[in-house]
Amino acid sequence: MTSDLPSSGLDALRGLRSAPQLDGDQARQLREELLPLLAACGWFTVGIMAPSSSSAVAVLRQLEAALDWPALRPAEAADGEQAGESGPVFLKGNQRTGLFHVRREDGLGEGVLITGQEGTDPAAEDTWGPLPLDLFA
Repeated sequence: MTSDLPSSGLDALRGLRSAPQLDGDQARQLREELLPLLAACGWFTVGIMAPSSSSAVAVLRQLEAALDWPALRPAEAADGEQAGESGPVFLKGNQRTGLFHVRREDGLGEGVLITGQEGTDPAAEDTWGPLPLDLFA
């Protein structure tokens, strides 16, 4: 099942709990809208709401490959963070630190949130999503 995505696709995602399922054309249009916005930013944070830690890390690696981002390293697990734990998780990655954290979190939707950072042009900064987990697969 796919969702109808209005022509201003990225704006339509704001406030959604979970990313919509998109058909191939909708996904292509969303990527075409997103890529120039990402290009205006110097670095990113990413949040991935996924059904498991392995799927969250797989989505992160797809993003890194598709967007030519340097690979983030897993941070030391803190209390309450179990990277190998099954069940819904939230992965938070930060290009500035080069690290990502995974924590178990019930009650989340599914999707990817990307926040662009740009110190020389704050107008370029924004958060986009939730984007489908397979948008860059």
